[in-house]
Amino acid sequence: MRMIQKLKLFEKTVVFLRWATAAEFGKILYVGEDFIEFLCLNPDTMEYGDKILINSQLILEVMVSGYEVSRLIAELSANAVTTDTDN
Repeated sequence: MRMIQKLKLFEKTVVFLRWATAAEFGKILYVGEDFIEFLCLNPDTMEYGDKILINSQLILEVMVSGYEVSRLIAELSANAVTTDTDN
């Protein structure tokens, strides 16, 4: 199975992604045949920033679970709950 096919399973998921020129936490928005649409997440402010299109051949590493990814998901969830209760 090609990595691009496997990444299809993780669309709309928070991951750590390393590609040829950088590495970021963020959310995979869309996986196409030759590119990935990736929304970067700033871990300090827990806000989404730049949307990047990355050539799939440049992807070196994808971390879909682990301590750091789980921590970010927990913080995002906590922020979502406190935002909902304020309304």
